[in-house]
Amino acid sequence: MLNKYPLWKTLMVLIIVALGALYATPNYFGKDPAVQISGLRGVEINASTLDTVKTKLNNENISFLNIVLNKDQILARFLNTEDQLQARDLLIEDLGDNYSVALNLTPATPEWLAKLGGTPMKLGLDLSGGVSFLMEVNMKVALSKATTNVVDSFRADLRGEKIRYRSVKNTDKGIQVIFRKVEDLDKAEKFIKKKFGGLLLSTDSDALSLTATMTAAKIKEVRDYALQQNITIIRNRVNELGVAEPLVQRQGKKHIVIELPGVQDTAVAKAILSATATIDFRMVDTEGDLASALNGRVPASSEVLYEKDGKPVLLKKRVMLEGSHIVDAKSGFDEYSRPQVNIDLDAAGGSKISNFTKNNIGKPMATVFIEYKPTKKKDAEGNTIFEKVEEVISVATIQSRLGNSFRITGAGSQAEAHSLALLLRAGALIAPIQIVEERTVGPTLGAENVQLGFQAILMGFGLVFVFMLIYYRAFGIVANLALGANLVLIIGIMSMIPGATLTLPGMAGIVLTVGMAVDANVLIFERIREEIRTGKSIQQSIHQGYDAAFSTIIDANITTLIAALILFAVGTGPIKGFAITLSIGIITSMFTAVIGTRTVVNAVWGGKRLDKISI
Repeated sequence: MLNKYPLWKTLMVLIIVALGALYATPNYFGKDPAVQISGLRGVEINASTLDTVKTKLNNENISFLNIVLNKDQILARFLNTEDQLQARDLLIEDLGDNYSVALNLTPATPEWLAKLGGTPMKLGLDLSGGVSFLMEVNMKVALSKATTNVVDSFRADLRGEKIRYRSVKNTDKGIQVIFRKVEDLDKAEKFIKKKFGGLLLSTDSDALSLTATMTAAKIKEVRDYALQQNITIIRNRVNELGVAEPLVQRQGKKHIVIELPGVQDTAVAKAILSATATIDFRMVDTEGDLASALNGRVPASSEVLYEKDGKPVLLKKRVMLEGSHIVDAKSGFDEYSRPQVNIDLDAAGGSKISNFTKNNIGKPMATVFIEYKPTKKKDAEGNTIFEKVEEVISVATIQSRLGNSFRITGAGSQAEAHSLALLLRAGALIAPIQIVEERTVGPTLGAENVQLGFQAILMGFGLVFVFMLIYYRAFGIVANLALGANLVLIIGIMSMIPGATLTLPGMAGIVLTVGMAVDANVLIFERIREEIRTGKSIQQSIHQGYDAAFSTIIDANITTLIAALILFAVGTGPIKGFAITLSIGIITSMFTAVIGTRTVVNAVWGGKRLDKISI
């Protein structure tokens, strides 16, 4: 029978539209102003902290919707931003420096809907407000680290080749290696030329020295690597901490642009982005005299560092393994219920620590926590000078040869272990960064953009709605139903996709898809009119109209979809936001304009004897 869908196909269309409507619903509830409280390094958030926060807010008569303890954070929701700001100021003053109190916007989605995975669309910086940073990478530190790595490689590789040398050190002129014999100098020069690229070598036979300096190309490579690695690590960090769809991209030779939509409190964002914590593994100097070292007589190859409780430890300067080899880190407990961090290394790191520990079983190894903190001083180039702070978090005896996975203890509390694992998992910055520009986009501007964008969508929808209703009458109503379903599906899919973010250009993409969706129906309806004029029956005309127009609709939409995908692949920021909504809109419009309208047409007019039809 012509124009009659089986029941399962009709139900399938209804279920798809219903699911789209369900997941679009969270956008109706909006977001509540909130205050997020988390403990800084070593401080735990528990039920006692929750009770303290509630008591303080009640004593000051600051009303709140609810306060919950979620994992290691307290989230307090408020009715308005005025109560939110008052609560933030009160809690910062009362809780002190051991806690981070940040402003946030949290979805007001009902609990039952949230359990089904319903969340509102993520809004970009131009719609939700947020913070934007321009950060500068300290390339001086990046080059210094690269030079130190070359020095360590020279020492290890020359020993491996059994080329004897007196010393390897970094000087103002470059990396200088002093040898014992001319023969060793000649061997080393040939070996280094073959093994190390990007270095300029000069030798002095009289002084038995070789000096290596980086070429301009090598320096550029180090700078580019530091910048790209910092971008990757910052993305990982922000993703670990739950900031939705941040924009992190390179700008120029040493700058990174970061946009964090929805973040209201810049203090917490700064702490997340500029943290440079990592760990090193070093051997304890058991041959040196700690008492003499504390009195100033420190062995040249060692240094004194301190544990958290102030206990001094004499360590070898040589780093056995750097934190850059860590690929994963998770906090947990050991067999004695003490906090620990379980660490997984990459292949190079696993090989390095395995080779080192096999010859040092029974000797103590220290885990050193390292952090770079900005000072108020500037260098000659105007860069902020960072102070390197080192702390021994554990000293343990190597019981057996270590591999790609092992654990460290001594991190303090479970909260401290969790914080350390988070930073290690997200990665340590290759070089310190500093914020050179900070910009806050207020929620007022975002609300205005949302309102204007929403008005544009409604206006476009309204004009198309009226035109279709007047020009195509009953079939125009069908097209308008499909148009409404199309908008619902776009919003629902945007809400379901974790990485999708709605921006102002994205709203323009939605307006464009409204016109494209109805364009498909115009092609179908005009073809039905043509078939009726040729004298075919109503049912034959409807059937032929949909079948004949289908190939044209597919061709037109696929070419547009290809263009949208190219925009998404090569574009950034606003262009990517436009491409996302356009791509989703093309797919949903083909579904609603062809399958959706045909389902309604078949349900109303299909399988019946019709002498005329309102089209």
